[in-house]
Amino acid sequence: MKAAAVTPIRRILLATRYSWQGLRAGWRTQAALRYEFCVSFLAIPLALWLGRTAVERALLIGSWLAVVVIELINSAIETVVDRIGSDLHELSGRAKDLGSAAVLGSIVLAATVWLLLLFDR
Repeated sequence: MKAAAVTPIRRILLATRYSWQGLRAGWRTQAALRYEFCVSFLAIPLALWLGRTAVERALLIGSWLAVVVIELINSAIETVVDRIGSDLHELSGRAKDLGSAAVLGSIVLAATVWLLLLFDR
């Protein structure tokens, strides 16, 4: 039997609901994500105040939001690996380490953007 056609509006509504479910799950289960969201509540107003141009503000805000996005992806990787099994496996560890390295890279990127723009003043 064919599934009922999903209208574009319905698809957007479902995608939005799934995204909110993901954000809530991340908030409940990932301490690092909660910390990064808390930093966002400080960083975004500070970026709006410190940035002299729209491009500077976008770089400051965007670089920090990239940290949050990559943390969400890292959390998804960890969740899938944990779903597969709790036994220690080299590939599972590597997947988690690579996700963690991506988060670290995004934090270094954000710190670099912030420092360069602040030192430019």
